[in-house]
Amino acid sequence: MKKTVSAALCSAMALTLAACSSNSGSTSTTSSEASSVADSQTSTVAKSTEPETEILIGISPDYPPYESKSSSGEMEGFDLEMTEWIFNYLNEQGHNYTYDFEELSFDTIISALQAGQIDLGISGFTYDESRKGIFSDSYYDSAQVLVVAEDSEVTSTDDLNGKQVGAQMGTTGEDAANGIEGAEVVPTKDANIMMENLKAHGLDAVVIDKAVADKYVSEGGFKIVGEDLMEEENIIYSTEAHQDLMDQINDAIKAFKESEDYQTLTEKWFSSAEAAE
Repeated sequence: MKKTVSAALCSAMALTLAACSSNSGSTSTTSSEASSVADSQTSTVAKSTEPETEILIGISPDYPPYESKSSSGEMEGFDLEMTEWIFNYLNEQGHNYTYDFEELSFDTIISALQAGQIDLGISGFTYDESRKGIFSDSYYDSAQVLVVAEDSEVTSTDDLNGKQVGAQMGTTGEDAANGIEGAEVVPTKDANIMMENLKAHGLDAVVIDKAVADKYVSEGGFKIVGEDLMEEENIIYSTEAHQDLMDQINDAIKAFKESEDYQTLTEKWFSSAEAAE
């Protein structure tokens, strides 16, 4: 019996040693591999431990190619694809953001920010010192231009004395329109309605963002006349309560503008319209 027990013990010990030897061989890694695994684990932990933060974004989807609605009613445009890129980038850096859009008329987005009803304003904004809040670095160059119906005889702002000039309410385009001597400025909430009114000769001219003007011109029925009325840059708005988020967004904008995706998206949403001008 002793021999039987001893044999069994020896067998068990041998199996244990074999198992240890097998495990030791399968987990052996170089120092660089171990470091890579550790980095991966650290990244995973960072993503999983940071609490989820939902960001609500004010947007006015009546401003193609920045944001508008497709024939099926879905929002589309450069700003929407840029926003997706930015938050994907931030989450890859270890943050845990989700976001949603709140449809608002453009002139109410800033007041909604100030009231704490939304966290960001992304809607083809350009800098305006009268708007309270903080703003991001530029993500695209812009300008305010004069647009008229294709058969209009207006060639510049000099022809607009006593004429009706449309501009979207709350925009820097409205400020530029107010600077046209002798013009009667007609503020409008919805840019799409304003452009339809221009096409039907209910307005003599419209002041609007150049990228938006290019989009309408490319679809027919309009033309841009005269020189640029105001040079601008597109930005994202927020409030001082979101300074940390804005700092992160600025890092993301820098990475976005240096990426191939930036070239792809600007060509997709802006270049075709500019080429058709």
